[in-house]
Amino acid sequence: MSEISTSAETSDQPGPLGLYVHVPFCSSTCDFCAFYQTAPTADGIGRYLQGIADEAGQVDWRGRRVDTVFWGGGTPGLLSPKAIGSLGAIAGARLGGGGGEWTVEIAPASVTEARLEALREIGVTRISMGAQSFQPALLDGLGRQHTREQIFRAYERIRAAGFASVNIDMMFALPGQDETAWLADLGEALALAPDHLSTYCLTFEEDTKLWVKLSKGRVKLDVEHEARLYETTWARLESAGYAQYEVSNFARPGHECRHNLNTWRMHEWVGLGPSAASQHAGWRGGNVADLEQWHAGLARGERVTEDRVRLTPALLAEDALIFGVRMNAGVDLRALRLRFPKAPWAAVETEVARLVEAGVAGMDGAVLTLTPRGRLIADAVGAELMEAFSEAPVS
Repeated sequence: MSEISTSAETSDQPGPLGLYVHVPFCSSTCDFCAFYQTAPTADGIGRYLQGIADEAGQVDWRGRRVDTVFWGGGTPGLLSPKAIGSLGAIAGARLGGGGGEWTVEIAPASVTEARLEALREIGVTRISMGAQSFQPALLDGLGRQHTREQIFRAYERIRAAGFASVNIDMMFALPGQDETAWLADLGEALALAPDHLSTYCLTFEEDTKLWVKLSKGRVKLDVEHEARLYETTWARLESAGYAQYEVSNFARPGHECRHNLNTWRMHEWVGLGPSAASQHAGWRGGNVADLEQWHAGLARGERVTEDRVRLTPALLAEDALIFGVRMNAGVDLRALRLRFPKAPWAAVETEVARLVEAGVAGMDGAVLTLTPRGRLIADAVGAELMEAFSEAPVS
């Protein structure tokens, strides 16, 4: 079975290559979190680091260097400075020289000067800190294990360490949070003057504690309230000088997350660690979301063990379109058609025309963007665009 490149069909040059490392260790599970995680132990972390080295050795890198690195979790910041150095050596060996972006997620309670120094030494350029809220009651409702004082102290240490970009993650539409409370949180985040802000509307992921509360009627959804908070957020951040470049992401010039941009544009990335997804060398799939099963798979020489899918032009074009319209720059349909000429473009054009007529999308030449109303229902618009691919061939 032949492999299909995820790079542009019209060029012999491959696109950007990302590296995602999933660090599954967390001291506790937040009520909203559905990512795979497990409690850390000294032995478990040591075995994990060896597993990452083994898995990296099993990847067919095809002589390519990595352009961006992203460590997520779990809580990567729980690793000791020594473990950070060990994991950094594995990732750094794949990173191309000069200009590579390296992002690490970190929780306020895990920020220490020693860990930050270790991150700087391995070449990390970007810290993304999950604050979520500055209000004790809301943090408690999310099951977060940090205080507002820890957020301020952690941010001060991160800034003092001199990273090129600092991001703060915030959440809105939380149970018990009205518009006034959200604006207060947003104001506290802006007062810190981060380079980048991610503002996520709370989602109720299945099998989380908040999902259980929702199913029992202890918390309720309010779509109109969520829409008002979206619009309030966009206006407030625009007035503060943060450009929205994706529905939930805002940055000062030059501080957009390149790793995420490359992912949303359906370029390639290699995922290492339990539950990490990969899109590489013509295939997409995810590692098993279980530390012991992941180790066992590596011992058998197996990496991707779940949901392995052969990439086709139609699949890549579909995802590049759905994720692309979430970005304010939109999608250049002419360029996408050149990149994936075998996708069902006649059906796409029909669906796009319908969305434009409905007032949720617009066309500027060949570039498709969402209107402000369309961005409020970006997921629904994406579902509509998927319909154009429903009859597409699978190869």
